[in-house]
Amino acid sequence: MLAIQKTLVSLDLLERYFVCDLNACKGACCVKGDAGAPLTDEEIGLLEEIVDDILPYLDEQGKAMIAQKGVFEIDVDGDKGTSLLDNGRCAFALVDDNGMVSCGIEKAQLAGDIDFKKPISCHLYPVRITEHEAYDAVNYNKWKICKPACDCGAKLDVPLFKFLKEPLTRKYGSAWYEELETIDKLRKTSD
Repeated sequence: MLAIQKTLVSLDLLERYFVCDLNACKGACCVKGDAGAPLTDEEIGLLEEIVDDILPYLDEQGKAMIAQKGVFEIDVDGDKGTSLLDNGRCAFALVDDNGMVSCGIEKAQLAGDIDFKKPISCHLYPVRITEHEAYDAVNYNKWKICKPACDCGAKLDVPLFKFLKEPLTRKYGSAWYEELETIDKLRKTSD
């Protein structure tokens, strides 16, 4: 583990390779799993404010689930996450005719209808943050559906933290990310 500011960062972020390979996984992380994408209270409030701008980018199932449950639900562990359809798909996710999954929130942002890209937990995936009183634990969440992404990252020689530069900077700031880069460079020169 690496201590950077008020975080403890798994070495996996430096040692693992990762580049999403949507052609292989089809966005399965938005469909599989036992709970919706983790949401902060701030994100819930924001999604509630902008949901009407997102709805045009969702399919009928997603719209119906959000109308029924709202933008979030509480899972069996008591955590808040995006609402899920009965089949486990995120209510904000869309599946096209080729089985490719995309995010309605991100589509609305790319179209210029909202400024919010997507929940930070989605943007950071496969990294998961566990907040503790004095620090955040920043860990890689290994999942078999991401094996193609690991293979792609290794082929392209892209460490996980470099693939996640934008969301890591969004979460912790550029000074935090630069410190992580410096640690990586020092580790490589000492090997």
